[in-house]
Amino acid sequence: MIKSFEDIVAWQKGIELSKLIYQVSNSTQLSKDFGLRDQMRRASVSVPSNIAGGFERKENKEFIQFMYVSLGSLAELQTQTIICFELNYIDEENKYIIISKVMEIRKMLTAFQSVLKNSEYKGEKFK
Repeated sequence: MIKSFEDIVAWQKGIELSKLIYQVSNSTQLSKDFGLRDQMRRASVSVPSNIAGGFERKENKEFIQFMYVSLGSLAELQTQTIICFELNYIDEENKYIIISKVMEIRKMLTAFQSVLKNSEYKGEKFK
């Protein structure tokens, strides 16, 4: 049972993704492109932040909406990663690792949304 947003595996994976983005953006050519670096950091932090924010809303419909924001941030991060690779800021291995994590979280959020949409339980506001 999920008692806190910290119990949500997609949130945990989002934290891992954010740490990875910070590590990669500090240790590659990306560190010199402040605009793109900062945009990637914001997008990565947005993923677990919106999962947490949505969970605290205590209503499935709102939670699902926050997950859509997280999904948007994942799409942004995937695009930015491809741009970094095309600009030779990151190597193919880092590109693969980041995009794999993005896709993993995307699948989790999509499945979680489906469960919430089909649940008879609509949230604490409706008890």
